[in-house]
Amino acid sequence: MYMFKYVLKRLGLLIMTFAIIMLMCFVLIKLLPIVVPIVQGQDAMITYRQLEARGYICNLVIEGNTVVGFDYVPIMQQLGTYLQRIFLHGDFGIGVSLPEYRNQPVWDVFVEKLPPTVLINVYSSLIGVPIGLGLGIFAALKKNKWQDQVINVVVILLISLPSMVLGLVIQYVFCFRLGWFPLTMKSGYDYFSWDMFVSMLPAVFSLCLGSIAGYTRLTRAELSEVLTGEYMLLARTKGLTKGQATLRHALRNSMVPIFPSILSEFVAVLSGSLIIEAMFSIPGVGGLYLDSITYQDYDFFMLLSGFYTLVGLLAGIVVDISYGFIDPRIRMGAK
Repeated sequence: MYMFKYVLKRLGLLIMTFAIIMLMCFVLIKLLPIVVPIVQGQDAMITYRQLEARGYICNLVIEGNTVVGFDYVPIMQQLGTYLQRIFLHGDFGIGVSLPEYRNQPVWDVFVEKLPPTVLINVYSSLIGVPIGLGLGIFAALKKNKWQDQVINVVVILLISLPSMVLGLVIQYVFCFRLGWFPLTMKSGYDYFSWDMFVSMLPAVFSLCLGSIAGYTRLTRAELSEVLTGEYMLLARTKGLTKGQATLRHALRNSMVPIFPSILSEFVAVLSGSLIIEAMFSIPGVGGLYLDSITYQDYDFFMLLSGFYTLVGLLAGIVVDISYGFIDPRIRMGAK
C-alpha cells in the first residue's frame, strides 16, 4: 500500500515537472527571433506561409517576393493551439525550417530516427554492464594487489576522458589506422544485420567505455565495503567458502546501490549520444535534435525535448522504485 501511494505521488510530480519543463522550452524557443534559412532552390516565402498557417506569426508584410515584416502571435495563444493540435488531432506538427524534413510530419520522422539511437544505447549497456561488474568484482577480490592497481589506473583514465574524446581516439586508431571498423555507420534500415552491427561498434564503444569505468569503480567500492562486514565473517565461520559467501551474501547486498546506478547510467548514455551520433553519422534523434535547435524548427524541438525529458523523469522513478524490489527491507513511502 505504501508503495502504491508512493508511485502515485511520484507520477503526479512527474506530470507536473514535465509540464513545467515543456512550458519553459516552449516559451524560451518562441522568444528567439525567427530565422528562415534560404537554401538554393527553395522559396523562403513558403516557410513564412507555413509558420503563419501553424499559428506562429501573422500579418505578413510582403514587398515583391520578400517578407519584410510580421507580427508574433501571443505565446500563450500559440501554446493553446499547439496543445489543441496534439490532444484533439494527434498532430505533433510538420517540419518547417529543417530543409531535409520540410513539410514532413514530425512524428513520422521521429519514429524513423528512433531505432538507431535506441540500438546504440542498448548495445552499449549490454556490453558495458557485464564487463564493468566483472572488473569491479575482480578488483574487489584482488584489493590492493597489482591487478587492482592496474584496473584503478585504467578506470581513472576512462572516467577523466569525455565520450567525444574517446570517440576521436577510436576513430583514429581502430577506424582510420587499423581499419577494423568503418568511420561512419552504414546507411540503410537493416539494423539487425551483421554489417550494420559492426558499423555501430565504434559509436557503441565510445559510449560504453565510460560506463564500464563507472560500473567498475562503484562495484569495487561497494563490494569491498561489504566483504569487510561482520556478517561475512559469520558466514565463513558457518562453513561457507569465500566464493559461496561472496555470491550468496556480498553480491546481493552490494547490488542495492549498483542496480539503480545502471538505470541512471543508461539515461546518461542516452543524453551523451547526442554528440556521438554526430561524430559517427548515426541517423538517430540526437542529430535531429541538434539540427532542430540550429534551425529553430519549433515542432521538432518540442517533440524531441519532450522525449529526452520524459526518459529522464521516468528513469528517476524506476531507480527509486527498484530499491524496494532489490532489498525487501526498503519500503518506499513508508514512515
